[in-house]
Amino acid sequence: MALAFPDSPTVGDTYTVGNISWEWNGTVWSIGDANITADFLVIAGGGGAGCGGTSVGGGAGGAGGYRNSFNSESSGGGASAESSLTLARNIAYPITVGAGGVGSPGSSNGGAGAPGTFSQFAWISTVGGGLGASFYPRANANTFSGGSAGGTGTMDALGSSPGTVGQGYSSGGTASGARGGTGGGGAGAASAQSTSTNGTAGGTGVASTITGSSVTRGGGGGGGGWKSGGGAGGAGGGGAGNTNTGAGTAGTVNTGGGGGGGGGTDITSPYYGLGGNGGSGIVIFRVPDTVTVTMSAGVTYTEDTSTVPGTNIVEVTATSTLSETVTFS
Repeated sequence: MALAFPDSPTVGDTYTVGNISWEWNGTVWSIGDANITADFLVIAGGGGAGCGGTSVGGGAGGAGGYRNSFNSESSGGGASAESSLTLARNIAYPITVGAGGVGSPGSSNGGAGAPGTFSQFAWISTVGGGLGASFYPRANANTFSGGSAGGTGTMDALGSSPGTVGQGYSSGGTASGARGGTGGGGAGAASAQSTSTNGTAGGTGVASTITGSSVTRGGGGGGGGWKSGGGAGGAGGGGAGNTNTGAGTAGTVNTGGGGGGGGGTDITSPYYGLGGNGGSGIVIFRVPDTVTVTMSAGVTYTEDTSTVPGTNIVEVTATSTLSETVTFS
């Protein structure tokens, strides 16, 4: 959401959006008593994958959008690390962990999964992973954009679908007559074009050391194969694609991994495998251990003050509503 600060303010003027207020100090708009530095990793839910069908394998789900400020490590889509946040005390900041999208329930004519859901920490928000789909004839590639883009299963030539700038990569599209489902884009790399009956692998994720050890998250799902091999899930939680009537594998929980595409066949009923669900996202942030962190009732989280002396590493793995908050004091 863009902030529309008033024109020509005078010193002491305030501007409020939701629970957050800014004050004009004569030079810039600043949040009152903003002196807490927070590094963050925010990943949205991965996209759900498409089922296969009598003509094609299922396209995979794309990884959830990936934004990072820690240790000069990359954000998604090849972007550099962002700046740390400066937060104020006694203000309720929004916090949301996005759910993974549901995979396609199946149809012999193919079908689409659902996109992942956004994640948010304060004003940092990430876009849910793009859905995967399969169908005949071709569809509009823009349907499958997301944090990272979802893949497609189709017999027609189809261009790549875009990821979100600064959050994730594209999916590879399909060549004419390919039939194999395309893998979903990952936070760290795009998936390859489908050129055969095999599903292509999901794009890889990005490694982060914000928790004190290196963990890769944000892998795209692997595409479903049509009477042939499914694509591997991208490193970082992407689910693997399957073949024939096999269901795609779900993306890994709390990685934002995309779901794997279901297989397809024209030989064995029901002629399709179900699309895999996308993995849920995660929010991780670091603040000084002298700061008290208070979450609203619907937040599932852990605090670690022992791994890095002087630092509280907070991992938020689930939120029960879209109106949960975190307050610092």
